[in-house]
Amino acid sequence: MSQSLDRALVLLDALAEGPRTLDQLAEHAGVHKTTVLRLLRTLESRRFVQRDGARHYRLGTALFDLANRSLDSRDVRRCAEPALRELNELTGHTVHLASYEGGEVVYIDKYESRHQVRMYSRVGKRAALHCTAVAKVLVAALDPDRRHKVASEIDYVPMTANTITSAEVYLAELEEVAARGYALDDSEHEDFIHCVAAPVRGQRGEVIAAVSVSVPRVLLDHDGLLALVPDLLRAARLASEACGHSQPQPHQ
Repeated sequence: MSQSLDRALVLLDALAEGPRTLDQLAEHAGVHKTTVLRLLRTLESRRFVQRDGARHYRLGTALFDLANRSLDSRDVRRCAEPALRELNELTGHTVHLASYEGGEVVYIDKYESRHQVRMYSRVGKRAALHCTAVAKVLVAALDPDRRHKVASEIDYVPMTANTITSAEVYLAELEEVAARGYALDDSEHEDFIHCVAAPVRGQRGEVIAAVSVSVPRVLLDHDGLLALVPDLLRAARLASEACGHSQPQPHQ
């Protein structure tokens, strides 16, 4: 990667955290202010960066347009939208859509809860592989060799008292997920949130995404969460059909 491109990406990453002054950006990038100013002017001319008052810079509209166009180009996001929106309206809880890309699970769509108690998440955020329901669904769908490789490379950081902390337990959990057709996050990522997720399949039956319902524990206990599974599986089936997946017909 060219040095200028690398520095420009460093600046954009810094601005993603909020408006910054020229001095702050120069310090963050570790280069002279004149270099940063030159890069900012180029980014500003393409609307990737814009001025925020007299002294600050922030991300520009072109970057958001680029991100939205990229998300809209994902067929699974477009096709799954009616089913996910219906699930959100039916349950009133937060609904996520996530995909597995380059060894990471990323949220690609979100429908907010109608309740006052909400979870912090956003489109584009990575989901922890070992303690989120969407990640369990997506990793469980990998072939055994890839599944074992992923499990061996995870840093099993304990997020709560319920977090899985070993590859052996994780792989056993993935076997259960594959067998029952859905995954649970039993307050493994955040103490006050639990979650259930199911696969969205493509035309060939491959898992192309995971849909989840996330609920604060103060609103639903464990049994209440499990009671959402039929609605979740129905939404996942409808989303899969919209993505071209045909359910096998039972023999007469």
